[in-house]
Amino acid sequence: MRTLFVGAGATGGYFGGRLASGGKDVTFLVRPGRAATLRERGLRIKSPGSETVVQPRLITADRVDGPYDLVVIAVKSYFLEQAMIDLAPAVGPSTVVVPLLNGMRHVEELVGAFGPERAWGGLCFVQATLNADGDVVRTGAMHRLGYGPLDGSADPRLPAVTEALTGEEFDSHPSRTIVQDMWEKWQYLASMAAITTLMGGTTAEVNAVPGGAEFSARVVAEALAVLTAAGHDPRPGALTLLHDDTHTTTRQVSTSMYRDMVAGLPVEAEAVLGDFVNEAGKAGVPAPMFAAAYAHMRVYAARRSAG
Repeated sequence: MRTLFVGAGATGGYFGGRLASGGKDVTFLVRPGRAATLRERGLRIKSPGSETVVQPRLITADRVDGPYDLVVIAVKSYFLEQAMIDLAPAVGPSTVVVPLLNGMRHVEELVGAFGPERAWGGLCFVQATLNADGDVVRTGAMHRLGYGPLDGSADPRLPAVTEALTGEEFDSHPSRTIVQDMWEKWQYLASMAAITTLMGGTTAEVNAVPGGAEFSARVVAEALAVLTAAGHDPRPGALTLLHDDTHTTTRQVSTSMYRDMVAGLPVEAEAVLGDFVNEAGKAGVPAPMFAAAYAHMRVYAARRSAG
């Protein structure tokens, strides 16, 4: 399957790079600056104890070479609008579009732009970042992809998409419940972001101080109430993951939003926290912890813009 990864940052670079190193037909749509870095250094993926170097196939927006079978969008939510413009020539009548974005707002946008027959759901779990050289550095153990039709149907393209997105280096899961999967990830990510950004530390650091564990518990309780009110009660596995990572006192678990905040970079506050606060409001669910975290990140964004 001819696959286009839109973005080669920490997420797209990791999963797309792993697939490319395994011989899959993968092309990366990137901006000129990123293309220059990747041509000079290659796409380097650093995991504990190993390093993989891929010479990726690259294109920029002015060089999109016709329809692809599969388009994987791996950009930050604030880049989505431009990404949809750039990738539009890559979408043909039978193209499948799989987003690896955080939150849920992008689903409606992608369906509106490309149609329900092309826009699927998708998610990923990976703790990774780009270092100063532009290399992908994975620091956590989890590296998993999930994808599937939004309506849960047995789409005849699913086996081919599964083959295209399956590599030996990470877990790959086709799903008939992708919408529920995405809501559960959003709950996890919003909770982790609220805890780490508002308190200014990893979950282990927060829970190690007096009152920290109680704060984390309040955040989780609000998240569960929002999902239940929205009709997406979390399943046992999602609850276990959420509880383990928000209540840990030994593992230094953080989020990309926290890491971006510490580095002084743009953050996805609107798609992750802002929309979650809006969902709480629509459902009439009090969410003061999330509201505080969202306000905190808006202050951060305003200060960053002014500075």
